[in-house]
Amino acid sequence: MLATLTPILPLLVGGLVVAAVVMLFLAFSGKAEDRAAERLDVLVGRNVRKDSSADMLLKQALQDQDKRTFLDRITPTSFNLTKVFEQADVHIKPSALFGISIALAAAGAGLSVWLAHLYVAPIGGILCFALPWVWLFYTRSARLTKFASQLPDAMELVARALRAGHSLAAGMHVVAEEMPPPISKEFARVYDEQNLGIALEETLDGMCGRVPNLDLRFFVTSVAIQRQTGGDLAEILDRIGHVIRERFKILGQVKALTAEGRLSGVVLIALPIGLFLMMMYMKPDYISLLWTDPLGIKMSVMAIVLMIIGAFAIKKIIDIKV
Repeated sequence: MLATLTPILPLLVGGLVVAAVVMLFLAFSGKAEDRAAERLDVLVGRNVRKDSSADMLLKQALQDQDKRTFLDRITPTSFNLTKVFEQADVHIKPSALFGISIALAAAGAGLSVWLAHLYVAPIGGILCFALPWVWLFYTRSARLTKFASQLPDAMELVARALRAGHSLAAGMHVVAEEMPPPISKEFARVYDEQNLGIALEETLDGMCGRVPNLDLRFFVTSVAIQRQTGGDLAEILDRIGHVIRERFKILGQVKALTAEGRLSGVVLIALPIGLFLMMMYMKPDYISLLWTDPLGIKMSVMAIVLMIIGAFAIKKIIDIKV
C-alpha cells in the first residue's frame, strides 16, 4: 500500500502546504476599512457592548448564524473559545485556527506516511493538529503570568495616585500610561470604558473575565466595597501589593526546591521520545516492529499510557499550591 501511495505523496504534501499557506493568509487578512469603522463606532459610543469583555470579531464569528462560514460551522463550541482567545490577546478567529489545525493535521499525516508508515499517520496528524492550540494556550499562559508579575507595581501606582489626591480612574490611567503591556492595555481599556459611561464595577468585572487572576479579583472586590462603605483604599491596595510580592517570593523558593523533580520529569518524558526518533533515523527496520507486529502495537500503546500517567504523577508531586 505504501508503494501505491508513494507516487502521489509529493503532490499531496505540496497541496496541503499550499492550502495551509492560503488559510494562514485568510486568517490574518481583513478589510482595514471594516476594522477602522468598528473602532470608530466603539469610540463614539454607537457600538458599546453590554458584554464589554467580548471581542466583536470573535463574538460575531461564533454567534452570527447568517454569516457563518463552513469553518465556523465545524468549529467546536462546547467551551467558550472567545474567552480563551481574548485572554491570550490573539487577534484571530477560532474557526480560522481550527482550519489551520486541520490543514496541519493532514500535512502531518501525509508526511508520516511518506517518511515512516501508514500506522504512524494518526500520531503525526494528531501532533500537528495540536500545534496551533498548544501555541494558543502557551500564549495565554505567558500573558497571564506576565500580568500577575506586573500587578503589585500597578497596585502601588494606583495607591500613590490616590494619596496624591487623584481619583481611582486617574490612578488607572497612570498605570495605562506608565507600565508596559499587558497590564497597561487592560487598565487602559477599563479607563476608556468608564469614560464612555459604563459603570466602573462593570468594567472591572470585565477585566476579571479577561484576566482570571485571584489577586486581581481581590482588587476589584476591595474597590467595590470601598465605593459602597468608604475607607482608605490606598492602604488596602498597599496591603494587596505586599501580599502578592510575598507570594511571589514563596513561589520562587518552591521553584528552587522542586527544580530537581521538574528536571527529572523532563528527562524521563523526553528520553523515550528522543530514543525513538534516533532509532527511526539510524535503523528504521528495527523500530518498525512497534507498529507492524501486534505485540509491538500493544507495547507502544502501553508505553504511551504509562508515560502520560507518569507525567501527571510527577506534575502532581512538584505542583505545590501557594
